[in-house]
Order: sequence, then structure tokens, then C-alpha cells
Amino acid sequence: MKYWLMKSEPSAYSIDDLKRDGRTTWNGIRNYQARNYMRDDMKPGDRVLFYASNAKPSGVTGIAEVSKAAVPEPDEPTWCMVEIRFVEKFAEIVPLDVLKQTRGLEKMVVTQKGSRLSVQPVTKKEFEIVRKLANA
Repeated sequence: MKYWLMKSEPSAYSIDDLKRDGRTTWNGIRNYQARNYMRDDMKPGDRVLFYASNAKPSGVTGIAEVSKAAVPEPDEPTWCMVEIRFVEKFAEIVPLDVLKQTRGLEKMVVTQKGSRLSVQPVTKKEFEIVRKLANA
């Protein structure tokens, strides 16, 4: 099993939308590195930190799971999409500022200056630290 962080602006699609829908197709990614992660590395059962970007505050809002492997987007087969399903909404958002200040998350991609990638790998240790922060 691998671990990921996937960003979405809450005005476009939020953890509440995913909770309501149960599952969704994660499409519209137009970055080659993010596409390659989805196409080559994501597998059903992988866990996802669902991240609200451009929010006040930005941060991790819950957990999802990859439920279907990547397939080409029907209208633009250069790009691909995966399906994710809802697992858990955190009682409180885990803000980016907290992630940046938490020991063990210093190398987490989202905490790096200039990190804008909408799909990024997360280590199991980072995933567990974020989950503990959410349940604290």
C-alpha cells in the first residue's frame, strides 16, 4: 500500500462533497508528474490525505482511498483519472501551518516551499503523523 496527498479547492470539490457522494472520479489533472503518479503508482487500496487548497486555512480535511486504478480520460486520453472513495472526515482541519511545525513532517512534499503539485506521495510515517494530529 502507498500513501498520497491529493489537493482540491473546497469550492470545486470538498471532503463534504466526497462524503455525500461516497466516491468520485479524480480527473482534470493537467500536470505530467501528477498524472504519472496516478497512472503508474496509484493502486486500489492506497490511502489518500484529502487536502483543501486555497482555503482558510488550507490543510488536510480527511482520508480517502483509491478505489479504482487509473484509466485514460475519455475526451483527453493523454491524461488519466482514478476513482477515490470516502473514508473519514476529520473533526477539525489539520492546517498547513501545523504540518510545517510538526516533527517528522519536515520532508513532507506539501510542507516544502513552492510545492504546488496536486497529487503527491506521502510516506506511511507522514500519513500516520497527520492522522494522529487530526485525532489529538
